[in-house]
This record gives sequence, structure tokens and C-alpha cells, in this order.
Amino acid sequence: MIIGIGTDIVEIERISSLLDKRGESFARRILSKIEMKEFVDQMHPAVYLSKRWAAKEAIAKALGTGFTQGVCFSEMTVGHTDLGQPQVHLHGKTLALSESRHITDWSISISDEKHYAIAFVVAESR
Repeated sequence: MIIGIGTDIVEIERISSLLDKRGESFARRILSKIEMKEFVDQMHPAVYLSKRWAAKEAIAKALGTGFTQGVCFSEMTVGHTDLGQPQVHLHGKTLALSESRHITDWSISISDEKHYAIAFVVAESR
């Protein structure tokens, strides 16, 4: 059963500008520790960060809470399977909230073009 859906679109230039102004501290606020390890090796860091931003905004919307009740960017990790399919991994209070809403499965799609990054998320229970 679908518990929630979320989508988000972000202008890559907006994230690039924030990254230029605030540097790595901005990235640390958005990314999990695992993602930070990937981030430092990116050829296009603003694109990587934009895609994670859109994904995490969409996850928060699918949870139905946004960034309230302890939900935070750094407790969400967007990973991928060996075939490249994106996956959602939650931690801490964000995971506890997800479990309290009986969310057992996450589906996520992330894409980017020259100017924008977009994500679409479905939260489901079995």
C-alpha cells in the first residue's frame, strides 16, 4: 500500500551558488557521512549535491512530515545497487519515524539535465 509520495526539483545553479558561498560545510549539512566520502571525489559536485538535495526533499515529502519531527538531511542516504538503481537508506530519528508509519519499501527515481535535478519517491508498506 502506498503511504506517501514526494517529488522535488532544484535548479543546479542555486545549489552551485550555495556551495561556492558556504563550501564543504554546506555539503556536510545535506549529505550523510557515506555520501560525503563520495562527494569529495565528484567531477561535478554541484550536480551530485543537487540530486541528493532533490532526493531528500522528496523523501521528506513522502514521509508526510517534511523536515519536522526530527527528520533531517544527514539521516538520509541515497545509495545505489550494483546496477545503478538508486536506493533510500534512513538512519536515526528519520528511520524511527519511517518505521512508526509502517514504511517498509522505498522507490526512488533521480534525474538531472543541464539546469535541473529532480527526484520522485514512493513510500510503501507491505
